[in-house]
Amino acid sequence: MAGRLYIKPWTTPPLDALRQDSQPIVGPNLAPRRPISIIRQDAGEAQWATAFWGLTPPWLKVLDHAPHCARAESLEQRPMFREAFHARRCLIPVAGVYVWKPQPRMKQPFLVTRVDRTPLLLAGVWCRYHTTLTEFNDSTALITVPSNALLTPLSDRFPAIIEASDAHEWLAPTTPGERAHEMLTPAPLELLGAFPVSRRVNDPKHQDWACGHPTGPMTYWHH
Repeated sequence: MAGRLYIKPWTTPPLDALRQDSQPIVGPNLAPRRPISIIRQDAGEAQWATAFWGLTPPWLKVLDHAPHCARAESLEQRPMFREAFHARRCLIPVAGVYVWKPQPRMKQPFLVTRVDRTPLLLAGVWCRYHTTLTEFNDSTALITVPSNALLTPLSDRFPAIIEASDAHEWLAPTTPGERAHEMLTPAPLELLGAFPVSRRVNDPKHQDWACGHPTGPMTYWHH
């Protein structure tokens, strides 16, 4: 499960025709229940937007119950996710995702990045909750899939990654749900690497960039 994100100022996705009307939110240790930057399609264009990280449909009464992740396997079964998956898909660009490896006395945090350290485009859904005719709040949730063989020792789930070449198709509401589901697969083994980081990242109050600095070598897939 993805509980924290690492988003550096240079995390600009390689996405053609992305409108840059605003600066995306960045942070070394971004936790759920906070604002986050997403990319979604509006009037046929991909553009930045800000959303609460935790999906909040209009009927949700308690924000603590807002899911920050949605399992790809249950998108069609859960009404909370079904409509958003077909009509309101989004991307969350990040530099890395934190995961925690269970150990006998504690959990060791790792930062998962692309081996070449370029941005990851994480699959998500979003929804809008109108408070009045003109006022509204947007919210989002990541979509997770089973981890690949490299990451399984660290976590059994990981966010689905959309390649830049598929980004506009993923965002388009006209893309059939069946095609969108085909993009939700575990990451290729050679794409990602993971390295241990300081346990300071366990506390979301710690917001220094040292949270994402390696404390050991990167583990990656050897052919």
